[in-house]
Formats: sequence, structure tokens, C-alpha cells
Amino acid sequence: MVSTELRALVWVLVFAIIGYATVFAAADATVYEQIRASRSRSWSFFSSLPGATRSVVRDNYALVTPESHVYADLPGWPRIAAACLISPAMGSHFSMYLAFSSSEVEVKGCGSLQDVERFIYVIEGEVVGPNDKRLQPGGFAYIPAGESDAIFSIKESSVFLVYDRQYQSMAGEGVPPLIVDHQDNIQVEVPDGEVFRLRRLLPMSKSFDFNIHVMDFDPGEFLNVKEVHYNQHGLLLLTGMGVYRLGDDYIPVTAGDAIYMAPFVPQWFGALGKEISRYIIYKDTNRNPLFPSATCV
Repeated sequence: MVSTELRALVWVLVFAIIGYATVFAAADATVYEQIRASRSRSWSFFSSLPGATRSVVRDNYALVTPESHVYADLPGWPRIAAACLISPAMGSHFSMYLAFSSSEVEVKGCGSLQDVERFIYVIEGEVVGPNDKRLQPGGFAYIPAGESDAIFSIKESSVFLVYDRQYQSMAGEGVPPLIVDHQDNIQVEVPDGEVFRLRRLLPMSKSFDFNIHVMDFDPGEFLNVKEVHYNQHGLLLLTGMGVYRLGDDYIPVTAGDAIYMAPFVPQWFGALGKEISRYIIYKDTNRNPLFPSATCV
């Protein structure tokens, strides 16, 4: 008779093999369509394995994968379903949501949120901003804290990423302006010592307390710097696949995966597959690390 311990070991191996195989199974072009179409957020290859997920939460990082998403109304913008992927409950000072609109919705400013700045990035569909600016995939908007007049029309079946943060002012600096733009209009940089392509979506002005980067890696490219720093990150892999080092763990990731990185967690990425790996990532900037959540002087 097979022992209980052996049966348990067999199941662990099965879960591990299938979990790693799923990273390379889905086509990037349809991953968000799959997430939106399946309200259960479950991959077909998990259907016979109840409880299986690649999501993991540690003290200094979290990986949240699509089969784990739980949806509720997006704070400040009602009638939009959103999965909260990162929040201060993890230790972050920002929140990150993946949002879906099942019908056309009109919203205003940051809605009912007080002292909160909001950044949105369109993944699928269309969002129409002030002055009839049409944000299609790759389009983005920064909505400053206190903004109450800007009207956004979220079109049906749109998918967009949302970052919220309580604005941290700096003495002598004004409140940042409303920004509505597209990543194709942003200069592409190659940082010293690196090979990836970088777009900084927000200005480097000290009035901004965070920035959003879009980073592209060709297959086989990787970060040369093994980073350890005080900044927090909130990342969504938009296309492609690869391996992310988080602390002591090397984790296979694919389009649709979200990652929270706490301050000082060792981090590194290498791109795999046959197409460009692109991710969007939040990074707090321009504020004194000694006072990470206080008004700077």
C-alpha cells in the first residue's frame, strides 16, 4: 500500500510540474482576453486541480497570478470591476488594480477619493479623456490629487491598470498637472550598463512622488544590476515571459502576472521565449527615504 507521505509527495510534484508548465502555455496576445472572458479567473489546465495557484505571498514580495484574482468595485469609480493586486495590507504605500469595464462608464477626476492621486494605463479597449483625447492600448493618464473636473469615459470591454497613492507633497513644489498621453510619445532610453529599453511615463519633476516605467527586453536579455534599494515596486508583465528573482527565489512569470516588491528585496529579471517581454512598473521617487510616508520639507 502506498504511504500517505508518498501520495502527498506525488501530488506536490504534479502541482509543481503543471504550475511551471502553465507559465509558457498561454499566448500573450490573448491573456487579458482570457482573464476578462472567464469570470472564474481559472486557467483551463487548472480545472481538474482544485486549489492550484502560482500565487505566493512572502514578507518582502508577492506574486499574484490571474487564477487568484478576486473582483470588487474600483474605489472612487463605481460600476468598474477591479482586482486589487497590491495594497497597504502588504506593507506598500500604494495600491494597484487590474480593472475591467463590462459597459461604458463615465467617471470624474479621482471620484470620491480624498488626497489620492491616480494613474491609469490602458491595456485593451479605449478610454476617452478630457478634450476628447482617446487612450488606446499604451495610453495613460495621471490624475492629480484633488482633481475633480476631468471626465473620463471608459468604453465597454476595456482593460486598464490603476495605481493609487496618497499624494506626498514637497515644500516649494506645486501639485503635478493632469497628464493624458501615450507611451509612443515618450523618449526611449537605454540606461548605462543595461540593454533593455526604458520609457519614463511621468516627468522627472520633484512635484511627482512616483514614476511609472515601461521596460522592454528582447528574448535572452536580462538586468545587469541585481538591485537592492529602498524603493517599492508594483509590476504587471504585459507581454512575454521570463524569470524573476525575488529574494532567494527564482520564479517563472508570464503575461498577466503581478509582482509587489518591498523595500530592499533583492530583485532581477531575465527574459525568455520568442518575443519581447514588456512590463510596467511603479517606483516611488523624489522623496526622502527617512520619511517615506510623510510630507517632505
